[in-house]
Amino acid sequence: MSEALENMTKEQLLEKYKLQEAIIEEREVALEENQATIDKMQAQISQMQFQIDQMNRLLYGAKRERFISNDDENQLSLPFEVPQEEAPEKEQEVITYVREKKKRKEHPGRLALPSHLPVEEIILEPEEDTSNMKCIGKEVTDQLELVPAKLFIRRFIRPKYIAVTDKTQEQHRGVIAELPVFPIEKGIAGPGLLAQIMVDKFVDHLPVYRQIERFKREQIQLSSSTLNGWQESVCNLLEPLYDTLKHRVLSQGYLQVDETPIAVLDKNKKGKTHRGYHWIYHSPLEKTVLFDYNTGRSREGPGKLLKDFKGYLQTDGYNVYDLFAREKDITPVNCMAHARRGFEKALPYDKKHAEYAMEMFQKLYAIEQKAREQDLSPQQRHTLRLDEALPVMNKLGKWIVETYKTSEPKSPLNP
Repeated sequence: MSEALENMTKEQLLEKYKLQEAIIEEREVALEENQATIDKMQAQISQMQFQIDQMNRLLYGAKRERFISNDDENQLSLPFEVPQEEAPEKEQEVITYVREKKKRKEHPGRLALPSHLPVEEIILEPEEDTSNMKCIGKEVTDQLELVPAKLFIRRFIRPKYIAVTDKTQEQHRGVIAELPVFPIEKGIAGPGLLAQIMVDKFVDHLPVYRQIERFKREQIQLSSSTLNGWQESVCNLLEPLYDTLKHRVLSQGYLQVDETPIAVLDKNKKGKTHRGYHWIYHSPLEKTVLFDYNTGRSREGPGKLLKDFKGYLQTDGYNVYDLFAREKDITPVNCMAHARRGFEKALPYDKKHAEYAMEMFQKLYAIEQKAREQDLSPQQRHTLRLDEALPVMNKLGKWIVETYKTSEPKSPLNP
């Protein structure tokens, strides 16, 4: 090889040098492309692993989003733990208030029974002869007892009368009392029974088939279609109350809205269900709640209900709610818990950045806890938030913008 090079002219050597340089450059480009492909695939793997972990957590993991900062220098680590990446130096802050210690409540002793309950007294006399004895007091022992609900027949008997003259025995038009208004016209179910069925189903979540089994034990045969029909009739009777509740909730200037799926039986396909949605409207000021059912999750359902709403509308990040932000009379408000959740999920993948954000949220929550413990008025809360929470929010917002620019696309911090 060296002899071949020695026999080459200067022009041949330059030509060979350029050829080798081109080969090296081509290989460097290929290496860069391969590295870019590896980085892209690694990002995709991380993204898919994140999705798998979230699904596993949803199915098997804890639902509580608790966060405890791991910055205690006295906390020991196990020898097989992976060393943590050093986080930036944290600012030392002094707590400006002292949390009130709750006094430990003494055990009240035996449960005091409510005074509104009727009392059945049973006097227990000694078996001994007490005719020549003097009563010097008594001991009272209370026991909470239950009289099982019982079914009975309420029979309305209406005598019919006619006027009869003494001389001709002429009969006139008869008279009879009017029946009271029944909840279900010509129905056999009384108001007490209907109320119990509704409470069992919608308050105590006792399915219809279990109610039917309970009736069977009383030798009453009722079908599911009968009970479902009764429930539908009662719901129709309650419509005016529902409309009143709807008007009251929607007349508030501050609403929290969220939707949740519900499996609905399909009457056309036995044993099949379709997914419907309950839209929940909560008025925090009055603590009233309105449920509105829709077959889908589109804007149509809340659009009808909120067409005349004016005020603050607090929601999660579902894009349907973005459309309401365009309404001039509606001020959109987002949810702090949903904003925090993304960083909580990112903790296993980017501990340094996610933990910083979580600690900032902790500061905001501490301010709210301070307001609750001191039982501040709305105006006092407003002042406290401006003085203490707003600087934290501004700092967090600036940090989020800067971190988003430098984070990997499709990563937990840049989904």
